[in-house]
Parts: sequence; C-alpha cells; structure tokens
Amino acid sequence: MKNYAIILASGSGSRFGADIPKQFVKIAGKTILEHTIEIFEKSELIDEIFVVITPEYKQLAQEIILKNSYTKISKLLNGGRIRKESSYIGINAIEDEEANVLIHDCARPFVSRQIIADCINSLGNYSAVGVAIPTSDTIVEIDNGIIKNVPSRDKLMRMQTPQGFKLSVIKKAHELSENDKNFTDDCGLIVKNGLCDVYIIKGDDRNIKITYPSDICIAEKMLQEQNI
Repeated sequence: MKNYAIILASGSGSRFGADIPKQFVKIAGKTILEHTIEIFEKSELIDEIFVVITPEYKQLAQEIILKNSYTKISKLLNGGRIRKESSYIGINAIEDEEANVLIHDCARPFVSRQIIADCINSLGNYSAVGVAIPTSDTIVEIDNGIIKNVPSRDKLMRMQTPQGFKLSVIKKAHELSENDKNFTDDCGLIVKNGLCDVYIIKGDDRNIKITYPSDICIAEKMLQEQNI
C-alpha cells in the first residue's frame, strides 16, 4: 500500500498580511513551501506528494518545484475556496483503491520525520491518526464575553498536522460532510460522523504553524538553532 502526502498550500494568508500568500514568504533563503516539501521529500516512507496550491500562484509553485527537481511530487492541484475543499481535492486525486494518506498544512515547515513515521506506522493499526500536544494554557468556554466553563486541561490537547487516514475512510468522511462548511480539520470530520476512532500520537512544540508576521522571526531563530 502506498503512502501519500497531501500538502495544503492554497491559503490566502489573510491573517499574515503580506503581498503574497505566506507559503511563498522566505525563511533563511527558502520559501515556506520549499521547507515543507523537503521534509516529506526526504522521508523514506513517503511515496508520492500532492501539492494543493492557490490557483493564482500555480505557475510560481511550478517554477519552485522545477528549480528544486523534487522527485516525489506527482501532482500540483488547484485548491478550493476553503481548507476543507482543498483537502477533498487532494484526496480525490489519489487513484488507488486504498492507500495511507497524510494531510499536512504547508504553514507547518518544522514537522519532523519522526512524526511522519509515527503517523504512517500508526495507520497499520488505526484508520485515522491525529497529532497533538498538551495545552499549557487554561482554556475557557465563553458566551457573550462571559466565562461559562473551564474544562480540565488534562483532557485538552492542541492539534497539529499531519493527520493520517486510510483513503477509503477520509473519502467517506468528506462525502458525508459535503455540505458542512464548519470544519477546518479532517479528524473532526471523522469524529462528527463516528466513522472510527482517531488515535493521537505525540506532536512537537517545534511543529508550529506560521500564521502571523511575528512567527517568521520565531522560525528564523529555530532554523539558526537547528543548524548550529
């Protein structure tokens, strides 16, 4: 059974505030897109990579891919209007009857090869796998600015990507939730429809999501420390 990685790089980066989507912003001389692709390219467990890109920037992505001579990228796909649509586009592009699929946000360029390996290995026993870390902050539930509930931190975690699935299961989850626009997370589709258990593997504090301009400074420092 083949292992696919779907890299979602079709966000507009509206919260980032740059002239171009954040996946094309450079960190230490390379775009975020390049940093993320290279991690999956170097993983011996990944067979093929699909990149789902903002249609207006598809040519720029093609130039980056050709320049780097990546060997595992087999499809460059136009993304949808929202993350859920882009994820479904990537999933539907897989022609195999069954496969292992990792769906990853391009804006997390520090995912480790260990996390990738843990996801793939866990798919030997589970049909859906999430990556998460404990929350160090107290999370509160509010209504109209008033705290209504303070859940125990022992039962709360912060989700990361990649998220891993058997192809047949994640396809079914999307089909059942075709008209539901409220989900920004593929594991959430599995849970909502009760298709199977979602097994959680340990994430990494370094696996940050670059969302705001200030995150670039953090990323630069992380790369400097990584190369010491």
